[in-house]
Amino acid sequence: MFNFRVLVLVFSAFILGSPFNPEPKICCTIPATDLFANLANDEEFVALHENPKPFSYQTQTGKMITFAVSEGKDGNAFYIAAKKPSNKVLFVFHEWWGLNDYIKQESEKYYNEFNGKYNVIAIDLYDGLVATTREEAGKYIQGVTTERANAIIAGAIKFSTTDKTPEIATIGWCFGGGWSLQAALIAKMQAKACVIYYGMPEKDVEKLKNLEAKVLGIFAGQEKRISPEVVKEFESNMEKANKKVTIKSFDADHAFANPSNPKYNKEFGDEAFKMSVKFIKKNL
Repeated sequence: MFNFRVLVLVFSAFILGSPFNPEPKICCTIPATDLFANLANDEEFVALHENPKPFSYQTQTGKMITFAVSEGKDGNAFYIAAKKPSNKVLFVFHEWWGLNDYIKQESEKYYNEFNGKYNVIAIDLYDGLVATTREEAGKYIQGVTTERANAIIAGAIKFSTTDKTPEIATIGWCFGGGWSLQAALIAKMQAKACVIYYGMPEKDVEKLKNLEAKVLGIFAGQEKRISPEVVKEFESNMEKANKKVTIKSFDADHAFANPSNPKYNKEFGDEAFKMSVKFIKKNL
């Protein structure tokens, strides 16, 4: 009998590396939106993510909302409205853990840094699921389909549209870093700034030619999966697409900006935060 599970595991080993081929081979034919799902099969990549420390956060200004999605059930988001009506919006994309209290805190941190002038929407791509272990996170990330995630982002853009066309900035970490770039592509002319924290970049030059947002890529120089070679390829692809990108690589490992990660580096994390705030303010 044909064993589909075995086929998937063999294919993942070919793409991501094996004992016979320890270096990852990220095939350019795989959509960037699917690469994190594949990485969830990579034991070394999963090992980079220690289970997050218990964390609880009581928001001062935000609330959970739902919004219409054209295909399927409503989407979820953590929403902080601007103090005064504004068409400027920051989309925040969670790590592979899901839309947890840490991401809500980061969303409010950015909101306060922008003095409440921007609406902030932390978009939930897991449809309400939040992981507390890396095993759960691996399962949830593999459950995300490109079609559903695209529809959720499109719904968030529509939700943000009032009497004025929204101007959008995007930011995300890890899994969310990749989706920050994808959201900027979906938003087209409405996207003004995109910040990627150690997320898998889009590899399709033809897609990148449609990118309108300025891009800041913050990466970890010690990382083996989203490696310096992957970052160099992204820079090259952006140049081919005639698009502007600013790259900053820190001498750190994956998730260095997350305080719940044992490899957290406060100095680098604070510097990266200041860079991202300045970049968004300049372009949004």
